[in-house]
Amino acid sequence: MGTLPRTARYAAHTLLAALALTGCSSSAPPSAAGSAGSTSPSSPAPPSPVQVCTSLVSYWAKETLLGTKWSGLDWEQKGLSNDQYAIHEDAVAAGRAEERTAGRDRALELIDRFVAQRCADEDGAMRSSEDWRPPT
Repeated sequence: MGTLPRTARYAAHTLLAALALTGCSSSAPPSAAGSAGSTSPSSPAPPSPVQVCTSLVSYWAKETLLGTKWSGLDWEQKGLSNDQYAIHEDAVAAGRAEERTAGRDRALELIDRFVAQRCADEDGAMRSSEDWRPPT
């Protein structure tokens, strides 16, 4: 397989970096002594594997359904595991069927629900991607 154009690689790397930083935020420096009883948390909890799976797979499934410029990237370029890619393919198929009968807006809503359920059922579907499988 050939390499992607520079802009495609840049966009893919930018998206992956943004997704990786989703759970990171800058926090204020520790408050002055004497306010130890403060109830505000120091930083938000990082996203769970299920949240990461849902966000990533839902995004790419909707991009594929919409046929956007980057929707043709392969599973590795999208940052998906094999299991997440399987969810992606099933979600796109379900979305296309829904789009034919109920329209695009309903299809996009279905993708969100479908992916959220599958990612929850598979605890984030983040198992190894070492055993690559060809697309179906």
